[in-house]
Amino acid sequence: MRLSSPTARLLVGLAVTLAAVGIFSLYALRQVEGLKDLQTRTVDRNRKDSLQLLRIQNDLHSLGLAMRDMLDNDEPYPLEAWKGQFDRTRADLEDALRMEAQLAPAARDPTRQRYLANSFAQFWTTAEQMFALARSRPPEARSLIRNSLQAQQASLTSAVARLLVENNETEEQAMARIQDIYHGVERNIYYFLAAMLVAISLTSLYLIQSNRRLFDHLAALSNQKSDLARKLITVQEEALRSISRELHDEFGQILTAMGAMLRRAEKRGLPPDSPFRADLQEVREVAQATLEKVRSLSQALHPAILDDGGLEKAVDWYLPVFEKQTGITVRYQKEGRSPAVPDRIAVNVYRVLQEALNNLARHSGSSTAWVRIGFRPESLDLEVEDHGAGLPAGQPVRAGIGMVAMRERAELMHGRIEFLRPAEGGTLVRLSVPLAEPDHHED
Repeated sequence: MRLSSPTARLLVGLAVTLAAVGIFSLYALRQVEGLKDLQTRTVDRNRKDSLQLLRIQNDLHSLGLAMRDMLDNDEPYPLEAWKGQFDRTRADLEDALRMEAQLAPAARDPTRQRYLANSFAQFWTTAEQMFALARSRPPEARSLIRNSLQAQQASLTSAVARLLVENNETEEQAMARIQDIYHGVERNIYYFLAAMLVAISLTSLYLIQSNRRLFDHLAALSNQKSDLARKLITVQEEALRSISRELHDEFGQILTAMGAMLRRAEKRGLPPDSPFRADLQEVREVAQATLEKVRSLSQALHPAILDDGGLEKAVDWYLPVFEKQTGITVRYQKEGRSPAVPDRIAVNVYRVLQEALNNLARHSGSSTAWVRIGFRPESLDLEVEDHGAGLPAGQPVRAGIGMVAMRERAELMHGRIEFLRPAEGGTLVRLSVPLAEPDHHED
C-alpha cells in the first residue's frame, strides 16, 4: 500500500505560520522595546532616585533628633560630643546627594537641583559655626540651633518631600502608559492566538488523519516483523539443534572410531621404544582433544540436556561451565519447584540467560554474578545481576544486538524484560514469563 506524503502541505502551512509568527514577533518586539525604554528611562530611574531621596530624608530626620537632644538640657554631654554624628551624617548625605543628582529625572528643573545643593551647603556652614561657638559659648550655639539650624533642616525636609511627591506622580503617569501598552499587546495576543488556534486545529485534523493511516500501516508492519522474528528465531534454534546433533552424532562417532582404531594400532606388537608408537599416541591424544572440543561446541550450540532434562537441569549444567570458562563466580539462587516448562519457553529463557551472562563477562568487569530463578505455577522469573561497570546512570539504554535479541525472545514468550541499574551499581536483567499459554485469535 502506497501512502501519500503530507510533507508538501505541511511545509506550506509551516511557511504561513512562520510568516504570521514573524510579523507578530516584530510588532511585539517593538512594543517591548518601548516598554523597556519607558521603564528604564522613567520608572526604574524614578524608583532609584526616590530611594536616595528617602535616604536623604532619613538622614535629615536623624539630624533633627540630634538637634532636639542637643537643646535638651537634661543631656550630660557637651555640644561638641555631637560633632562625630554630624560628620558621619554629612558624609552619608553628600554621598546620597551625589547619587541622587545622577539619577534625577530628566524632566526635573535643574534650578531645583541647584537649590537643594545650595541649601545643604548653607546648612553645613551654619552647623560648622554652631560647633565653633559650642567650644566657648554653648548658649549662643544652642540659640543658633533653635533659630537657624532647625528651620533649615525643616526646609530641606520639605524640599525632599516635594521631590518625592513629584517622583511618585511621574511614576504613576509612566505606569498608566505602561498599562495602556500592556492592554494593547494583550488584545493583539488574543487575536493572534485565536488565528493560530484555527490554523493549528486545521493542521492537527489533517495530521490526525494522515497519522491514522500511517499508524495502521506501521501496525501491519509490526505484526509482520513479529511473525518474521518468531520464524527466524525458530529457524535459528532448529539449525543450531541440527548442527549440534550432527557434531555430536556424526563427528563425535567418527572421532571416537578414530581413537579406537589408533588404540588398536598401538597395541599391534610395536616395541615400547618405537617412534611410531609415540606418533600414534600423539595422534590419539589430538583426536581425543578434538572430540572433547566437538562435544563442547555441540553443547554450546544446543545442549542436549535442555531437550532431555528440561530447563532446570540445563541451567544447573551451564552455570558451572560458564564459571570454568570465564573465571567469574556465579551465585545461584532457585525458588520454588520447577513445573513442566514448554520447550519453546525453555529454549528462549536459556538463550536469554546465556546472552545476559555473556554480556556480563564481556562488559561488566565484575568478578561475581548473581543468577536467581523463581518457579511459580503461573510464571517464571529470571534475574541476572552484577555490580560491575553497569549501565550509564541517568541515560537511556543503548540497545545492542544482544539486548535486541533478548527483547525479541521476551516478546515471543509474551513476557517482559527489563534492563535496570541496581542501587549497588552494575546491571540487572529481569525477565518475567507467563507459563500458561495465552489465547490468540488470528484475524
